[in-house]
Amino acid sequence: MSSEPARGVHAFIGIGANLGDPETQVRDSFARLAHELPQTRLIGRSRLFRNPPMGPQDQPDYVNAVARLHTRLEPLDLLAGLQAIECACGRERDGTRWGPRLLDLDLLLFGEQSLDLPGLKVPHAGIAERDFVILPLLELAPSLQIPGVGPLERLAQRFDGASLIPIAEPQEAVATAEGRG
Repeated sequence: MSSEPARGVHAFIGIGANLGDPETQVRDSFARLAHELPQTRLIGRSRLFRNPPMGPQDQPDYVNAVARLHTRLEPLDLLAGLQAIECACGRERDGTRWGPRLLDLDLLLFGEQSLDLPGLKVPHAGIAERDFVILPLLELAPSLQIPGVGPLERLAQRFDGASLIPIAEPQEAVATAEGRG
């Protein structure tokens, strides 16, 4: 492992939900990321977007967003923290891929590292094919280089964003979530 976590790194978290009240769950996850992860601050967040499910189409649309964190946690410790938040929000891991979720938190990027650890691959597998990840990431870090993939701006050109519907939010909701970090 490098010495990056001692200094801290920027990590990007993909957030999604399509069961219960997805908009509220995604908004609440920003506060949870800011308060429930030790040695971690929420330093930015994208808008919320509604989009069709990636997997089976017989499920509700998703609400997705991306959060930018500054963390001193090691990658597997951050992953464990994300999974603890999911569990606290009622997520049950039953092995279903691309199925409905109360809350899904994915570690998309961890600094400039490429990782292939048991239970964790960073950059997140499939990151380059997901408009609901790339376009919110573009809001947060347009000059970002995705390790082993390339410039985010170039990736974003592949998507027209037609399937992503921005969700209007009260300005105080955005300011409150960002200010808690």
